[in-house]
Amino acid sequence: MEIPVTSKKSEGYSIYIEHDFSGFKDKFVLLFPEARKVCIVSDESVYSLYKDSVEPLLKDNFEVVSFVIKPGEASKDINVVLEIEKFLKESGFSRKDVLLGIGGGVVSDITGFAASLYLRGIAHVFIATTLLAMTDASIGGKNGVDFEGIKNILGSFKMPAMIYMPLNTLDTLPEREFYAGFAEIMKHGLLADAKFYMWLIDNMYEICDKDKDTIANMLETSINIKKAIVEKDPFENGDRALLNLGHSIGHALESYFAGEYVHGEAVALGCVAAAFISWKLNKISMEDYYEVRDMFVPFNLPISIQMDKADYEDVYSRLTKDKKNSGGNINMVLLKKIGKAELVKDISKEMVFAALDELNFTEED
Repeated sequence: MEIPVTSKKSEGYSIYIEHDFSGFKDKFVLLFPEARKVCIVSDESVYSLYKDSVEPLLKDNFEVVSFVIKPGEASKDINVVLEIEKFLKESGFSRKDVLLGIGGGVVSDITGFAASLYLRGIAHVFIATTLLAMTDASIGGKNGVDFEGIKNILGSFKMPAMIYMPLNTLDTLPEREFYAGFAEIMKHGLLADAKFYMWLIDNMYEICDKDKDTIANMLETSINIKKAIVEKDPFENGDRALLNLGHSIGHALESYFAGEYVHGEAVALGCVAAAFISWKLNKISMEDYYEVRDMFVPFNLPISIQMDKADYEDVYSRLTKDKKNSGGNINMVLLKKIGKAELVKDISKEMVFAALDELNFTEED
């Protein structure tokens, strides 16, 4: 299945949802008739699983080298990007050569960022092997790395030449990572498509069983939601900010808990917090809030945290670094209703603390 991404404001590319790697070579070779070298960027876990699926497809046409990083958020760092730049220089890469990322969101970010910097920009392709990367991280050309404890504070916009999604990689994806990726899919329904949100609930069992046809249909709809927004606003000057639903408080909690929650889990918590604030500001009903909160539970996503209330100031301080803020005020994407979101300015500190209180409970409470 091919999903083309086009925009008058940026370069176009295609997203391919496929069952396996068998269609990759022909598409890749056709894109780069003048390239001599390909550098694979991946993490140790993914590279060990899929190097034999990808490298043999390319070696007849290109000189293939690899740069392998440690798995996890700690590798999403500017120093790792600089190491890639050094490796490309020492390997003699030219502007016609290609970076090929294979993995999840971390690899997507550092591959795109490194490609945007080297020789002022070389082509990059991404093979998404996680649900998170398939539905969100790899789409739209937004590449970010963490710096001094702040998530994605450094980055660039650099559109890929192609995104390839082999669904068979989901068979080796840990359960926790699968459901973490689903949080971004749920987010897309909440912010843009109420019918899709209900479809996700109605197909809960098939999704949890990883039925391939259901997953393919789910990805197609989710990708098309993000694609429509990105095509209209590729550089986040307007509606693309809506894709950050759940990310303001979510990112703050993710950095505060420093590894306790993976990204998708933090987004789920952030969506619950955003829905709570939406209710308290009379944008959605109490019933809608509790439905949004509870619908994350069947997909094994967290809806609560345990933390000392004295640390709310720490989380708030992290929240003030969010890129959507302006003039020292907290701006946040909230729900107008299920299936429609808006950017709301001047969210009070008291409201943020109330949302943290709402999240901060145990089953005993």
